[in-house]
Amino acid sequence: MAATPTIRTARLSLRPFTRADAGVVAEFAGAIEIADTTISIPHPYSLQAALDWIASHRRARERGRSFRFAVTEVELAQLVGCVELRGLDPEHAQAELGFWIGKPFWRRGYAAEAGSAVVRFGFESLALNRIYAFHMARNPASGRVLQKLGMQREGILRQRVRKWGRFEDVMAYSVLRSDVGLEPIASPPAEYAQP
Repeated sequence: MAATPTIRTARLSLRPFTRADAGVVAEFAGAIEIADTTISIPHPYSLQAALDWIASHRRARERGRSFRFAVTEVELAQLVGCVELRGLDPEHAQAELGFWIGKPFWRRGYAAEAGSAVVRFGFESLALNRIYAFHMARNPASGRVLQKLGMQREGILRQRVRKWGRFEDVMAYSVLRSDVGLEPIASPPAEYAQP
């Protein structure tokens, strides 16, 4: 599997995470407002947990499981969040999109800008056919971001997850290659070929 590329957008650089990002990851991702509406982010989020998470990226990518990008604001040279494609499934040419943006950078359109670039990367570079995403029903802001990415709501998964002892309804979304005007794929790319 190729290395995580750096992707540029109008205002952002999406690059691989480094150990130097751990403090900001622990601070931003571990904020109660982020941790509360995501499945796997703990609160509090220790520096060591952030270091361990960043260290796991290379192995996950090499196994063909995920691409995680540090979302950085170019003008400020500041890490503002994360966007990823995870659960890469070459047989069915699909992956899950996930993202978070640090609270100080909410309402600036960074999630949609970064998400759009990674959806394009998934379709054009990874030859995916379908990219899907989920959000807790009580977090409609994430649903609005997914709609900006051209995703269609597929339905609600009732009490699908448990967060901090409470069962949560989850909304499911997806976007297909054909939704964005791309031709269907005939076979998986060579790096996904099964022996």
